[in-house]
Amino acid sequence: MLDFRNVNTLWGSVLVETFHRLGLTTAIICPGSRSTPLTVAFAQHSYLETIPILDERSAAFFALGIGKKLGQPIVLVCTSGTAGANFYPAVIEAKESHVPLIILTADRPPQLRNCHAGQTIDQLKLYGNYPNWQAELALPVADLAMLRYLRQNIIHAWERASFPIRGVVHLNLPFDEPLAPIIQPEIADFKAKFPIQEFFSHISTPIVGAVREIVALRGFPPLSKLSNPKGEPPLHLDINQWRSKQKGIIIAGLAQPNKAETYCQAIAYLSQILQFPVLAEALSPLRNYASLNPYLVSTYDLILRNTSLAEQLIPEIVIQIGELPTSKQLRSWLGKIKAQRWIIEPTSENFDSLHGNAIHLRFSVEELSTYSAKEFLPNKSSTNYLKQWLKAENSVIQAIRNNMDSLSFLYEGKTAWLLSQYLPPNTPLFIANSMSVRNAEFFWQPNDGQVIPYFNRGANGIDGTLSTALGIAHRHQSSVLLTGDLALLHDTNGFLINNHFQGHLTIILINNNGGGIFEMLPISQFDPPFEDYFATPQAINFEKLCLTHTIGYQLIKNWQQLQQLINPLPQQGIRLLELQTNRKSDTLWLKSNLPKFAENI
Repeated sequence: MLDFRNVNTLWGSVLVETFHRLGLTTAIICPGSRSTPLTVAFAQHSYLETIPILDERSAAFFALGIGKKLGQPIVLVCTSGTAGANFYPAVIEAKESHVPLIILTADRPPQLRNCHAGQTIDQLKLYGNYPNWQAELALPVADLAMLRYLRQNIIHAWERASFPIRGVVHLNLPFDEPLAPIIQPEIADFKAKFPIQEFFSHISTPIVGAVREIVALRGFPPLSKLSNPKGEPPLHLDINQWRSKQKGIIIAGLAQPNKAETYCQAIAYLSQILQFPVLAEALSPLRNYASLNPYLVSTYDLILRNTSLAEQLIPEIVIQIGELPTSKQLRSWLGKIKAQRWIIEPTSENFDSLHGNAIHLRFSVEELSTYSAKEFLPNKSSTNYLKQWLKAENSVIQAIRNNMDSLSFLYEGKTAWLLSQYLPPNTPLFIANSMSVRNAEFFWQPNDGQVIPYFNRGANGIDGTLSTALGIAHRHQSSVLLTGDLALLHDTNGFLINNHFQGHLTIILINNNGGGIFEMLPISQFDPPFEDYFATPQAINFEKLCLTHTIGYQLIKNWQQLQQLINPLPQQGIRLLELQTNRKSDTLWLKSNLPKFAENI
């Protein structure tokens, strides 16, 4: 269990064994010399999955994907120098999207810093303010008191990665020679007096709540404690005030709850007692549990493009759950209206990007529904306002269906529409940023397939798209990645994970030879410099790229072929299904048709 060959192997093995007893399952190791004591300790541990990955940026996003899926900390290890800097994009995403990561950067000892020793940079506070906690540990010492110090810092790191809110912890670990497991006799002698059983006996997995299950954050007591003895509603909240409104909406933004069905049921219950429609983002589970919520509205972006209808649908009150949806149309509409907005979000973060008339309620929608269930029955009669939303939803869904059914050519937006209907139940689906996420917002149809959407919307970048998707799929149900060509090309080093990847990932690649999202912006009218500096076409042969990495490849020529290939999904390996589309004609189609879907309501 512990390695007494030298002081560094002892230090590393105590660190790894402590992590194991806390509940760590997976460590991602990037190659390098200075991190040798950590690499050896992780690699020789019998119960941990240790995965070596060459590229640090890819490794970090792979860890991020595993962390998203498991909801518990994943450890990342790298050597000294710029290696740790390559973790930075994933550190930012993990912080913004609340994914637990513990980063261990090996470092030179203090006497070799600031003197031009090789591969040495200033690694203290390398990630600025992004970590939940960051510290530099002492140099390894074969001393019981110092090993207790190491143990306690590892326990604290584990807790800080998960509580009070999930995020990043960075530990900088200096190591002096010998880095390799060369025997030091005096350390072997230390083994005889080391109390192994007693040393680890008190360590167990800490009991900490998940983000959406914690209400007592930042000093807020549980919701049940917020009611006074007379049973009045909690903390500045009178639900009767909401129930008195005839025109109200619930906006359910992007979410990755631990218990998707419970989350959807909570929103459905709130919707029914208030008789408010639920405007559901594609990057939440709601559209994939559609039968739970009879008041679901998925086409709000298209409905609000009808200016007359948008004026009629102005609400008196808005209940926002978590972050706002991706839709720029919805955000613009909300920014213009003067309705009171209540934001339900259990963390301390500010989710009012519109800087409007908003009040944050610091508890989860699950807690709110539990409270409401004791106070109210869903007996409020349906309003004309609710019926108007539902009529518009049904009309637009039918218009989309008629249009998509008639599309025989490979238009990129139809891919999301098709996936929403034909993916196997419970499939994890990672949706890349830029046009992939927007096409899902426009066209992902309500269903009961319980597909699990994943995304990197913390910073909304295209960094690490492939690697994150592989992390989500690793050792779990066969998964799918929906991506454009630039997002995939930005992370092709993710294919290097293939040798250690267990499970299956199908990559559905929309290849329009450039950045389709930029075609939607005013800069597209200015060429030059548009094509070379914004669209940035790459003209890559993806079949040859897949051959290089021994990845399966198929060119999709029609919709029937794609439909057959996504259900059932394979169980092992990585494959890429390429749809070649025309970026400019797709943009023209979208700009022409989006306003038409709701024009006849």
